[in-house]
Amino acid sequence: MFKEKALNVLLFCSILTVCTAVLQFIYPDIGFLYGGFVAATLLTVFLQNDNLTKLFGIVSLALILLSGFYPREAGSTQLLLLQLLFQCIIVLLTMIAVIYIKKIYGSLENDQQQVKALFDNATEGIILTNQKGEIVLVNPAALQLFGYHKDELLGKAIEMLIPGRFHHAHSGYREGFYKKPGNRSMGHGRDLFAKTKTGEEFPVEVSLSFYKQKNEFFVIAFIVDITQRKESEQRLMEKREQLEHVTEEIRTLNADLENKVEERTMILKDALQELERSQQNLSEALDKEKELNEIKSRFVSMASHEFRTPLSTVLSSAALIGKYTQSDDQDKRDRHLKRIRDSVKHLNDLLEDFLSLGKLEEGKVLTTTGPVDLKEFLEDIMEEMKTLLKPGQEINISCSGDDLIVTDKKLLRNILINLIGNAAKFSPEGSPIQVSASNENDLLHLSVQDKGIGIAEEDQHHMFTSFFRGRNAVNIQGTGLGLHIVKRYVDLIQGKISLESKLGEGTTVTVELPDLSAKQ
Repeated sequence: MFKEKALNVLLFCSILTVCTAVLQFIYPDIGFLYGGFVAATLLTVFLQNDNLTKLFGIVSLALILLSGFYPREAGSTQLLLLQLLFQCIIVLLTMIAVIYIKKIYGSLENDQQQVKALFDNATEGIILTNQKGEIVLVNPAALQLFGYHKDELLGKAIEMLIPGRFHHAHSGYREGFYKKPGNRSMGHGRDLFAKTKTGEEFPVEVSLSFYKQKNEFFVIAFIVDITQRKESEQRLMEKREQLEHVTEEIRTLNADLENKVEERTMILKDALQELERSQQNLSEALDKEKELNEIKSRFVSMASHEFRTPLSTVLSSAALIGKYTQSDDQDKRDRHLKRIRDSVKHLNDLLEDFLSLGKLEEGKVLTTTGPVDLKEFLEDIMEEMKTLLKPGQEINISCSGDDLIVTDKKLLRNILINLIGNAAKFSPEGSPIQVSASNENDLLHLSVQDKGIGIAEEDQHHMFTSFFRGRNAVNIQGTGLGLHIVKRYVDLIQGKISLESKLGEGTTVTVELPDLSAKQ
């Protein structure tokens, strides 16, 4: 149909051009007849082809120039030329104007076609409404989305596409948008739903835009069905909840596992500690057994020597006494009797040491504190020990500080007698024994120094153990219990004992005893 209209316009322009040319030939003096050429050129604006406009324009110019040679009444040649020039300019400008208008029209038509193609082929639903909320235009995607025909929507209120429960709120939103228009996305922070022709609801995402034309307000709504997105979000949310549930279960299991591991670790730790204690106890028991075996060995060795020697002496002396029957053999009998008495006394001393050690081991030795006059006490000890000294030996006593001290007098006596007895036993004849006492600041320093055989350095740290004797004292009678018993007595009255010795130069044993009255 468009081609038919174009042919009609072309035919009419051709007829108009021919008629104008004929009239110009018949009436060459009438100047306004060129208007037919102008009209014919203007009518080509309805023809798409610019070449037809150029053709009619050039033909019109040629006919105007040709009309200058037509016979006419005598007149001014200059006026004729001006007239022809003016006519040519008018026709030329008309041709240019028509071509320009056709280009503008063609550009607008292309734009309209592009807009129409965009509108018709858009995958999003597009709905155009006026300021009354009536649907003015709708694209095919929107029709397919809502299930309507175009005629069923045009002129209808936009609320027909919205679920009824949202009508009241949507009217308020629409009025607010008209008052403060702007490009925006609807539904931020809330879910939007649309309704199809069948009444089925589905979630949508809506973007709004607007424009004004001839003082009338129009709103463009871009509508996207987000059902799949919502389903994906719902599945994602369910997966997230499942993941959180699994994570919580894993966290609980981890916590239980950690508790069990910690519990097992504590059990293992306790077992290891118990094992360590058992090992320590076993080690201590082994050490104790080893020590007991060593003590037993030393005891057997000592007992076999210390008991056998005096017993042998007693037997031999008793046998010899029986042989001295004459009265002049009394000196020999007395000598053997003395040997018997000394051997019996030695055996008695051995038994006393064993009994003292037994009482200490059984905890039967109790302390009884009381005031002791040091000077008087030391003088009594010296008188008592004189009978045990070797020929030429003497005890030198020095005492300084307070005369009185509160301690256990019996234990202090046993300590001093044992230390002085050792000093006399391991010192040669004619050597002095120095006993020094210093009682100051509630602390008694008591030392016994001799010039005897001394103690080897490697034996000194064993001297306070039971049944131990220095290697250089094997030929001297003794049980190896003296210093051990002394140390046990010193411990009972909360004191300390130490010794210093050099082999062949003598030994000094020092005892520190606190004044027990200061601790009561």
